[in-house]
Amino acid sequence: MKLAEAKHAFITGGASGIGLAIANALAEQGLNVTLADIDEEALEKVVATRANQFRGVRLDTRDRDNWKSAKEESEKVFGPVDILINNAGIAPHGKEFADTDPKSFDTLIGVNLLGPANGVLAFAADMRERGKGHIVNTSSAVGLIAMGGGVGVYSMAKFGVTAMSLGLRQDMAPHGVGVSVLCPGIVATNLHKNTVKIGGESNDDPDAKPAPTVTLDEIGKMVIEAIERDEAVIVSDKNGWAMMEYQLAPIKAACELRDQA
Repeated sequence: MKLAEAKHAFITGGASGIGLAIANALAEQGLNVTLADIDEEALEKVVATRANQFRGVRLDTRDRDNWKSAKEESEKVFGPVDILINNAGIAPHGKEFADTDPKSFDTLIGVNLLGPANGVLAFAADMRERGKGHIVNTSSAVGLIAMGGGVGVYSMAKFGVTAMSLGLRQDMAPHGVGVSVLCPGIVATNLHKNTVKIGGESNDDPDAKPAPTVTLDEIGKMVIEAIERDEAVIVSDKNGWAMMEYQLAPIKAACELRDQA
């Protein structure tokens, strides 16, 4: 989608981190942006930085009724949503599957997988009807490379986002609507703080993480370029294929074994 043709972007998790970086990048292209976030205090502060282009709306992405009201409220002000960024998420809880509390499991899946799905349910049909728009769903590098060791449930949710995005892309392409999945690696965000704030468990200690591989501003630039080029997958890290190849090798071997049978 050409950004020059877009007027209104709706971004979840928009009050901080990757969501805010994308919001700033889109605002610099002249778009009006609805920032949807569960943190009303953060929303108020961020909206004040671009009061002429930003508008905030409280949204718990797990709540479909909340999605409906947030959509109606935002479109009354800025018109139909041209770009949807399903970015809101929470951090891994650091527990293996066998040790995962059911409540923690439900929270991780609810926010990281069902939240983006609810966004698609809220906006995709309208975009298809207008024959215009682009959807970006934030997955993760571990939505391409399966991981255990305390990240398993998180990885499961993010794999779901990746699968949803690639399937949705096939559905929407004939109608002129693009879909991309964003798979960032290590980025400096306040995911840990936000996770704790909504009552989730998190071991995502920023002080214990490797150094970020890209800046938030770089992520924002990657996303707007990907929208313009209608890229299916957006990876933030260099040498990404080298990291994925070892996990895809058993799949290749299984296919070759079946071909030889």
